Amino acid sequence: MARPSNPLTPNVSARHLFGSQMRSQRQRADNMTLEALAARVPVSRSHLARIETAASMPPPELPALLDAEFKTEIFVGLYNIARREAHPDRYRRRMELEARARVIEEFSPLVPGLVQTEDYARALFRVSNPRATDDEVDDKVNARMSRQSLLRSDAPPDLSVILDEAAIRRPIGGPAVMRAQLEVLVVLAEGATTLVQVLPFAHGEHALLGGSLTLLTLDDSSAVAYEESIGTGTLLEETPDVTTHRRAYDLVRASALSPRSSATLIREVMEALPA
Repeated sequence: MARPSNPLTPNVSARHLFGSQMRSQRQRADNMTLEALAARVPVSRSHLARIETAASMPPPELPALLDAEFKTEIFVGLYNIARREAHPDRYRRRMELEARARVIEEFSPLVPGLVQTEDYARALFRVSNPRATDDEVDDKVNARMSRQSLLRSDAPPDLSVILDEAAIRRPIGGPAVMRAQLEVLVVLAEGATTLVQVLPFAHGEHALLGGSLTLLTLDDSSAVAYEESIGTGTLLEETPDVTTHRRAYDLVRASALSPRSSATLIREVMEALPA
């Protein structure tokens, strides 16, 4: 006996519409079951069921697979809207601007979201809310990973990251997770469109101590700044504010190690991690 389908509410959001369209296309395809669809895409039946009812965010690779499976051109577009809805409202404007950025410059006491591995991000989300369910954590990880498509586009923005030395020495998620994350940073340190620098402990105090800063230079050459601390984020779009934060960033960058020296230090930290 077929399991009854949960009701859908496609008018609530793009995420709900994605799920509704997925069910509609599945049922049009000879009334394909969720089990049959799970055999064609690398997503479990239970996860697909949660996506249909908007209880879970689609993983980044699913939309293109659905468009190919059902011979449609709707799921990638819906996903690009829905993925922004997975973020709190206060971040949505920042994400819209990030998508337009031609240059992204970041200072962070942790590895920033744009270059985190899935396991590193999962460890951070898990510790920030121990009461979160596995599905809730997965949704947050998928949403964070979806942001990284910017760096894989045909015309990626130039990305410069300055990391506090603590970011490479604190073993988030344990040695294996941290080793994989450091390997990513080494590759990015001197990439074609990416730079990574480390601000050493020896520098001492600096203007960005205690928070993170992102500077976005947009496609119209305007610039915005986004500063963040635990649980709060502030978007700054007025020129005097952006200029002040730009100056602080430039001072920190002047005291950071070069990308090559940073890569050498990251390798040394990586090699010192226990097996």
